[in-house]
Order: sequence, then structure tokens, then C-alpha cells
Amino acid sequence: MPVAELNPQSQIANRKSEEVVVSVRGLTKVFKDFWNRPKARAVDNVDFDVRRGEVFGLLGPNGSGKSTTVKLLLGLLYPTKGHIEVFGHSPRHVQTKSRIGYLPEESYLYRYLNSRETLDFFGNLFQLGKAERDSRAEQLLEMVGLSQTRMRAVGEFSKGMQRRIGLAQALINDPDLIILDEPTSGLDPIGCREVKDLILALARRGKTVILSSHLLSDVEDVCDRVVIYYGGKIQAMGTLRELLATPDAIRITTPALPRETLERVLEIIRKDVAGDKVRIDTPTQNLESYFLEVVQKARQTAAETSGATSGARVAAYLRAGMEAKPAAEKILERLALPPSAQPVVQSKSPAPAAAPPVDDRKLEALTQVAQPTPSPGQTKPMPEAKPADLSKADEKLSSLLGKKP
Repeated sequence: MPVAELNPQSQIANRKSEEVVVSVRGLTKVFKDFWNRPKARAVDNVDFDVRRGEVFGLLGPNGSGKSTTVKLLLGLLYPTKGHIEVFGHSPRHVQTKSRIGYLPEESYLYRYLNSRETLDFFGNLFQLGKAERDSRAEQLLEMVGLSQTRMRAVGEFSKGMQRRIGLAQALINDPDLIILDEPTSGLDPIGCREVKDLILALARRGKTVILSSHLLSDVEDVCDRVVIYYGGKIQAMGTLRELLATPDAIRITTPALPRETLERVLEIIRKDVAGDKVRIDTPTQNLESYFLEVVQKARQTAAETSGATSGARVAAYLRAGMEAKPAAEKILERLALPPSAQPVVQSKSPAPAAAPPVDDRKLEALTQVAQPTPSPGQTKPMPEAKPADLSKADEKLSSLLGKKP
């Protein structure tokens, strides 16, 4: 099956290269029973390439071979037949494994470790220094929205929060190839949007992402090319623009038109097209966009939460090498900060002369009030009540007793 060309209008097309990161040829995996008899052909003679800077989607119904393909790419399974290369080496090459980040379909975490300890543990597996582990852990927890729950044991986390910490551990080693198996499973719509934005940011930096998901809307938002499995075989492959285009129909979108103008347009169209083939409707936004807009408005009055929060910007070490932001975008980000976080603008006028130092002893002497010293045996006199205070007290007492002053 010929491999389709990359979509030139993709958001991350400028980060693509012809460097092949993953090469699969004739990949076949047959599971056998106890007596070595063939039981299931999970993957059947599969061929595809994944290039640097590409977001590549694996689609298909349950049991079609997606997860088996991922395990073969990671070296967790041996292929029955075929050839796999990852960065030009076998998937079992140790140095190659250090360049891969993996988020499995189920988050396998040590339930008694907290978020910080979890990232420290995985960072130590990649032999990162203590300072580097701490720095990356702080950035990742902020990025995935778990900075407020860093001391909670991950065993107490909901499924969505476990996916967040799982995504953070998959990025702790700054991998060149990220394999994500159902990354948005269990996440709320805000978390889903943030994960998709993160995937696009990683691709802009030149990372390669392989995404396996049942949520087709997520795949449509981020993937450049996809393969669709069924029965262990690739049934379709290509760019989304190629696969989803409807060449026998054209859509024209305009602002709201006066009825007379619309009738004239329809009259011209009906000269070449039958009336029952023309459809007029009002464009609508998708539910995700509407949901995020509503939440954004409500967030102004949101209270603190002990759960996951909206994630921050992509971790700094993951953004290294990205293109510099335009000046206008930097200004807009600065204006969006709260007043307390606004940068202080230094004035060009000369600074005022420093005030002379204050003599503390003189200041203390001025603030002291002379008091008469009581003689031995004499008690300290009570402060004298003012006449106005006495008259007010007399009036209050008379009112309580029902007498006139």
C-alpha cells in the first residue's frame, strides 16, 4: 500500500523531516497456545514508516492489533516474522529505549508514592542528576495540573489524575519518540484539550508521537497520518485530508445574507444542480469548544480544589528548541497576567536622593510621655475620666433604672 504524502497545511508540517524514526516491514505476530499451536494472528504483515516530527495515529476496533503493535515497537514482544527498526536499531537496544517515552493504556504506578516521589523514581531510572530530576518534576507537575496535589499518594488519585501523572512520567527523560496509548482516557474535556495542545507542541519541537486512541475526534485534531487496523491488517493509510475529503461535494460558508440575495444564489445553483441536492444550514461549533468557553467564563469565580487543576505552559525543558514567539504574542501574554505579576517598568528619570538616616534614640525620646513617679506605698493613680464620659455613663444608668437624669 503506498504511503500518502504529508499534509502541507498541517500545523506542524514545517517541523517534518524525511528522517525515518520507526520502520516496520512485514510485521507479523501470532500468539500460540500451550501446545505451540497458532491461536490468534494479532498482527498480519504490516508495513509503515513514521518520520521525525510527525504525529502518527493507530486506529481500529478492540482486538484489531493496535496494542500488540505498540508492544512490538517497545520490544516487549518478539515478532513472529518481520523487521522493526527504531532510530536505526532493534527495539531492544538499551540506548534506544532511553530515547522513548511510553504512556500505557493503564497507569501502572506505585500507589504509596506521591506525585513528586513518582517522578523522582522514574527520573532516577534514566540516571538523571538530583537537581535535574527536581527541576523537571516541578515543571511537569505544573504542566499537568498536579502541583497542588504533589504530596498525595497516587493510589488516592482518580483515573484522570493518574493519567496526568502517567503522562508526566512518560516525559521525564525528554524523549525523542513518545508512544501514547489512550492518553485522554478518563480525562475531563479541559484535560483532553491540554493533552492535545501538548502533543502539537512536542511535534513542533521535532518530537515524534505515535498515538493510539479510540477517540476519533482527538486523533483528527492532532494527527498528520493515520493507519486503520482491522483483523490485524492495515485497511487504510494516509493523511487525514486525503482520507476524510469528500471530492464530490463543495461547502460555501458566508455571513448571514438577506433573503433576496440567498434566493438569487440558489436560483443560479439550481440551474446546474437538482434542488434536492442543495442543503442550507447554519454552522455550529463543536461541543468541546463550547464547553471550554463556558468553563473559561466560570473559572473567574472558581474556588480552590484538592484535585487536578488546569495545566500550565509546556515544561521549559520540553520547549527548548522551539521557535521564538512573535513580539505581539509576548505582549498579549504579559497583559493577561494579574496586576501582582506584571513586570515593573523602570523609570528613566534620576532616582531621588536617599533620605538621611533616622536616630533611633532621639525618636524613642520624643515618643515617650513623662509620667509622675508614685511614692513608696502609693498605688498608681487611675486615669482621670473625662466629664463627657461621666455624663454619658450617668444618662445610660438613669435610662436603665427608669429615672430622669
